Amino acid sequence: MIAIVKPGLLTTIQDLGRPGLAHLGVARSGALDAPALARANALVGNRATAAGLETTLTGVTLRAEADVTVAVTGASAPVTVDGVAVGLDTAVPLPAGATLQVGPARTGVRSYVAFAGGITVAPVLGSRSTDTLSGLGPPAMRAGYVIPIGRPAAEPEVDQPALFPVPDSAIAAELTVRLRLGPRDGWFTSQAVQALLAQPYVLSVKSNRVGARLSGPELTRAVAAELPSEGIVLGAVQVPADGQPLIFLADHPTTGGYPIIGVVERDDLPLIAQARPGTKVRFTLPTVPPIPAPPHVDDVTLWT
Repeated sequence: MIAIVKPGLLTTIQDLGRPGLAHLGVARSGALDAPALARANALVGNRATAAGLETTLTGVTLRAEADVTVAVTGASAPVTVDGVAVGLDTAVPLPAGATLQVGPARTGVRSYVAFAGGITVAPVLGSRSTDTLSGLGPPAMRAGYVIPIGRPAAEPEVDQPALFPVPDSAIAAELTVRLRLGPRDGWFTSQAVQALLAQPYVLSVKSNRVGARLSGPELTRAVAAELPSEGIVLGAVQVPADGQPLIFLADHPTTGGYPIIGVVERDDLPLIAQARPGTKVRFTLPTVPPIPAPPHVDDVTLWT
């Protein structure tokens, strides 16, 4: 068992989420920076799918009720065991009764705490993740909560933490993310699409696990009609009536009635997850490799 002493601004239990249930109105949820959680799990010998804690900006303080190995990844933050500094991105023994403190993030936003054996609260629809929009899964952590930890595997499930690196660019003051236009980019003027790709936007303080709100050039509509609600995917860039884009993250709704101008590449979403309010965000079209020319075939080959 692990006891939560100070939960910080927002600490939730997250794994890799609930993919494949959007047709039932259930979003994926899961860790916003999935590679960071996978790395933390790898460091303590868990599978990448094991559940851990996701903190937000101010960290978390917890106490071990039994000996356990922990690892903290993600945002750069001070980590101590009973007041003694320990390493980030490394497996650390946490003896029974010891207190682990993940301090405020110095860069980035979200830290991930993995425990050998993983957090074993009861799964909901196949996942232990907290969905802050729908309320599915365990509640956000509060002081006094006690969470169960599984038994570590006799042999580590994963022995290559380097397979799950945390990108250095996650702490950059300006990010560039790849955007695939559509399905409703035709609902906007050509000038709006050009502005989206030419000008930086600024990440708003109103961002959360549901979506990253941006402010910048207003995206004007070419089609004034109302759009019936349609499906929303992870990374979709929706443009509400104010013309300011919103990137949907893990706890996004599964349908919406504002047009989606494009979708951010899945691999770039961890950059948004670790970006602080005020960070500049630029959109760029992904580079498509050229289609190789077919091998030369002469007339003789064709007829033989």
